[in-house]
Formats: sequence, structure tokens, C-alpha cells
Amino acid sequence: MRTTTADEAAALIPDGASLMIGGFMGVGTPEHIVDALLRQKRRDLTVIANDSAIPGRGIGKLVSAGALRKLVASHIGLNPETQQQMLAGKLEVELVPQGTLIERIRAGGYGLGGVLTPTGVGTVVEEGKRRIDVDGKPYLLETALHADFALVQAFMSDYLGNLVYALTARNFNPVIAMAGETVVAEVEQIVPVGMISPDNVVTPAVLVDYLVART
Repeated sequence: MRTTTADEAAALIPDGASLMIGGFMGVGTPEHIVDALLRQKRRDLTVIANDSAIPGRGIGKLVSAGALRKLVASHIGLNPETQQQMLAGKLEVELVPQGTLIERIRAGGYGLGGVLTPTGVGTVVEEGKRRIDVDGKPYLLETALHADFALVQAFMSDYLGNLVYALTARNFNPVIAMAGETVVAEVEQIVPVGMISPDNVVTPAVLVDYLVART
């Protein structure tokens, strides 16, 4: 693990990369890293996230800039720009039920091939997916999700990279930190090793590759 700047972290991410980005409507999203991606004019990105926030906030900034090729999310209802780009054929959007989305990410982080879920059986969600009966009940096989990079936001870290989250800003960050090939954490404060109780660590340092301090 090494500390770096938002711009240096963004420079690691090439055009066409796949990114998992934490946050729920922008809460818990690493805004400084997102801004750095915008400054460096990244394009053709695939973003896997809960939502696309709103225009001018979080992932919504990337949508407005036309930086995304594909979005995998649970909803886009509060970002009209995402909807417009999807309807215009400029952005591929894969909508996944929220519980299914996070389970697919969890499966990717835990080394599983996928999960079985009854959610979506008999609906449009089932299209193109394998249906499996277990004890007489139908389930859909939802494959695991991985990404080249996981971009997370945490409240605190020590200099090793152990992460602590604050309240609802935690949301999906710990789970996506498991499923990214390279994990970049943006934190509000960095403290000396030993200042964080082991019981308070949510994402252990072994998962974190780069640490970006908010300034």
C-alpha cells in the first residue's frame, strides 16, 4: 500500500477500464478521485455502482461528461441525464435489483462464480439468464461481478491502509473493496498505526493498494 494524490490515482486508470465506485446517491463516493478522472478526460469507462447519483454529484459528474460507456446499477431514476443518454443509445445501462447487485459484487470478492436468487423470476430480469430449480423452486443464476479498480471512500485510515467508515457513508464501500483488482481508498483523515482499534477496522489494509487523503 502507498499513499498518493487523487490525480496520481486517476492516472493509473486507463480509458476503457471497469470501475466499482462506492456511494449511495453520492454519499460515500470518492469525489476527489472522480474529479481527477474528469480533469484527465477519461472515456469509455464501465462503472458498477448502486446508482448514478444526480447531475453535478458523484458518478453523475462522469455521466454528464460522457465518460461512461456502460453503467451497471440498481437505479437511475434521480439522474435525468443518465436516462437521456440511455434512451439516445449513448450509454449502455444494465439495471440490476439492488440486493442482486450487491450479492453479485460480494460473490466476485469472495471468489464465487455467482449466486442463486428468486428475485426477477418471471420478469424481464430473467431474460438471457440461466434458470435453476432447487427443491422445486425456481432461481436465477446471477454471475459474479469484478472490476479493474474499486474506488472507495472512508472516514479514517491508518498509514497501513486499515479503513473505518462513517455511518451511512459506509454503504457499499466495504463490499466493492473486495471485488476490485486494484483498490483506491479516499479518506478524510490518516492517523498513526495503533490509533484505530482492530475491532473498528471494516476494510483491512491487505485489501487497499492506494490511499488518497482528502485535502
